[in-house]
Amino acid sequence: MKNSHERSGRPDVMQVLAGARPDELDPSRLADSPRQREDLARILDGAPASRATRSQVPGRLRGGIRPLGAATALAAVAASVVVVSTFDHQEPSGRPDAHPQSSTATAKSGSRAPDFHVDGRLELLSAAKKAETSATGGTYWQTTTRSENVEVSGEEGGLFAVRTTSTEQWSVGVRAGAQSLMVSGLDSVTEPRTKADEARWRAAGSPHTVKIKVKTMTGTNTLGLTMGTRPPMVMRTNVDDKIYALGSRNVTYQDLGELPSKSGELRTYLERLYAADSGAETGAGRTAWVLRQAANLITMPVKPAVRAAAYRVMADLPGVKVLGQVSDPLGREGVGVVFPGTAPTSLGITEQRLVVDPSTGAMLSEQQVLVEPSARAREAGLDAGTTLNYQATSRMSWGEHQITVPKNAHH
Repeated sequence: MKNSHERSGRPDVMQVLAGARPDELDPSRLADSPRQREDLARILDGAPASRATRSQVPGRLRGGIRPLGAATALAAVAASVVVVSTFDHQEPSGRPDAHPQSSTATAKSGSRAPDFHVDGRLELLSAAKKAETSATGGTYWQTTTRSENVEVSGEEGGLFAVRTTSTEQWSVGVRAGAQSLMVSGLDSVTEPRTKADEARWRAAGSPHTVKIKVKTMTGTNTLGLTMGTRPPMVMRTNVDDKIYALGSRNVTYQDLGELPSKSGELRTYLERLYAADSGAETGAGRTAWVLRQAANLITMPVKPAVRAAAYRVMADLPGVKVLGQVSDPLGREGVGVVFPGTAPTSLGITEQRLVVDPSTGAMLSEQQVLVEPSARAREAGLDAGTTLNYQATSRMSWGEHQITVPKNAHH
């Protein structure tokens, strides 16, 4: 699957999404429960309307079900009829790399500029070494992810930024008969980003639904985003024994267990996938595509040796840059890894970053960072270095019990 984001006077967004959906993405054909509008939002992150808007949440099953991968999270903002925070490692623009000093993942002040082939590579190889000692099995592979997504609304002269924060739990069953469940939108809320944004939102009449602009392949669309809180939603994320997507292929736990554990062989395997599937179609360069898949693997229930090999693949890819020691959005220290190339969005030119912890081998977070803000973004106070969205993983481990579904969760 290609993963892909009302008032009167504007077309109903869900009708637009449903009309654009290929037959093979019909939610009624997926898993064993009827899909609601939240599921359509999940499908969107590979459709043209959102490919150039946010990056792709990695590892989601192709076919309409989106399990999580490298640093993930689909905020419950989907329930407010807007797709946000979808990681689609968008078509790199080929623009010169720019790495602003003010990001939440900026190298510590006073430290020398890191040399990728010396400092950065060693840090990633350290993460690989730690990954070799990770736990090897269980009944459920479980992750907890915190996410935030920033958008801009309002009219010129009164623009304001809003943010949607949310927590997602995902439990992937790897043994026969074990289901995979995702609960997203836990403690989800959409609110003004700062006090100044709140003042401008109030000056605009404190609208319950705010208009946001979404960049598409053919231009820019205007959608509605609902302010306030909303209940979580739950969905089953496996299709029979298929539990993840690797490239364009849905894979089983057995498939993951058969992946090459040597970095050279794994890189060759991923490059063959790139040549065979959607990597070439999306316009993402081979390096960025292989980096994405390697990062996905690090967060999947693979053998420790495969996880270590994925780190080594990342360390050896050309064009990948390492920022040195940084802090992720939750304040945890790690090593920043920058994807090659940049991507245009409605708020400006962005780059994609990962933060990994070389002391544990854990993938901490993924961020989409502004490097060249648009005039609209600047008016709303979003400068170069602002994180437009992030997914920070606080738990990634094996468990023997399925996660608990909140009683107020929508199915």
